[in-house]
Amino acid sequence: MTEQSNSANVFVILGVTGDLARRKLIPAMFHLASRGKLTRESIVLGVGRRSDLDDETLRKSMAALLSESELPPEDMKAWLGRVYYHCLDGGTEGDYKALGERIAQLEQELNLPGNRAFYLSLPPSVFQQTLNGLGVSGLNRSRGWTRLVIEKPFGRDLASSEKLNTLVHRYFDESQVYRIDHYLGKETVQNLCVFRFANPIFESLWNRDHVKTVQITVAEDLGVGTRGGYYDQAGAIRDMVQNHLTQLMCLVAMEVPSDFEAEAIRMEKVKVLKSLGQLSPTNAVRGQYASNRTQETSIPGYRDEEEIPEDSNTETFLALKVLVDNWRWQGVPFYLRTGKRLAGKQTVIDVVFREPPVCLFEGRAACRPASNILRIQLQPDEGFNLSFEVKEPGEGYDLRTQTLHFGYQEVFGEPTEAYETLLLDVIQGDQTLFVHADEVRASWQYYTPLLEAECPIYPYISGTWGPDESDRLLEGDGNVWVLR
Repeated sequence: MTEQSNSANVFVILGVTGDLARRKLIPAMFHLASRGKLTRESIVLGVGRRSDLDDETLRKSMAALLSESELPPEDMKAWLGRVYYHCLDGGTEGDYKALGERIAQLEQELNLPGNRAFYLSLPPSVFQQTLNGLGVSGLNRSRGWTRLVIEKPFGRDLASSEKLNTLVHRYFDESQVYRIDHYLGKETVQNLCVFRFANPIFESLWNRDHVKTVQITVAEDLGVGTRGGYYDQAGAIRDMVQNHLTQLMCLVAMEVPSDFEAEAIRMEKVKVLKSLGQLSPTNAVRGQYASNRTQETSIPGYRDEEEIPEDSNTETFLALKVLVDNWRWQGVPFYLRTGKRLAGKQTVIDVVFREPPVCLFEGRAACRPASNILRIQLQPDEGFNLSFEVKEPGEGYDLRTQTLHFGYQEVFGEPTEAYETLLLDVIQGDQTLFVHADEVRASWQYYTPLLEAECPIYPYISGTWGPDESDRLLEGDGNVWVLR
């Protein structure tokens, strides 16, 4: 392994035996270490409630998770030797003091400088108890730096998010807090700013004079699976729209920041959120997937899933028309759409430019108004596509749409996994890709009225692009979904 001069630290994962830690966090930390992005002195301390685990049993469990790694066994063994376990028992104040003593003991034994990161890989229901435990026991401060990482969802509405922020700020400064949204760690999302601000050809067109509409789709082809109990309490608004889709919209819509530092970028995103026009329930379409049974397959409906009540009205689909009332975007509709059991797994941003004002070739050939469309693809294949019109060979002026394409994997190989990027940013103290308290507040202020409104739930067949009403949401403006 090569070395990187990052601060040696104790990276504490609270909830180390949970699904997120096992699938994402532990592999991400291992890959960072294997690529030389962490110092050899840094350690991972997994914290959980299981009393049957210790350092060695956790290491064996982690080794099984990483068994497919192509790294030499000695490298894996060396890293696993830096993984430790601590049982938190009941989570009392005394338990957190014992956790602090364990961290101090490891820092002394390994000659570490006192830098600590606490990652709350936990259900939101225990955030309050955990934050109080960290704060009251003094784990919110150390002789080095101390950072707190919180997974979404950050609250359920405006009131609960404000309560959680108040608790966080009782013990931690905002400069210590990293509210994580893994979508912001994707290479294409990060490069969206570079694409806009390093290429004047696009930034000069990035406004109401040239853009007809912006469409953001986060589509999943699977159902709720084993997350039924959680999802029925959340729904699409809380699970995807208030965080992922809104963050993507802010990056597309924000003004040019004064510099490429965290504070400047976050400030511009907050300005977008504060410019949003009032969200009317008539500009929202809620849906819920129904069963789709054919001779070949039988896909259950949402209400047939495990842990879902038979009369549930939780939305699994949401389409929104959002207006940004500022100088750049006045009159340009932003359409946000997400759903489960849709026709494919896709995350795309489609920037639809205005059609030519007249068709010069009318009478010479079949002439149709056509928009140039910039597609920013986040998954499954990260990259950019720009459509444009060309003349077909031969007589006449028959037009055909062609595409300029750039794929990250084709040029640079496999992109860095989002959690690797974000965890490294936490260690390096870079808050650019994390959500500020002001963003959380402004976002919930916008969406809470929709949560409280009584809106119909339209059924849609699994494997389609949602209810027909979502198409009509756009047709009223003379638009259609690009991805359909």
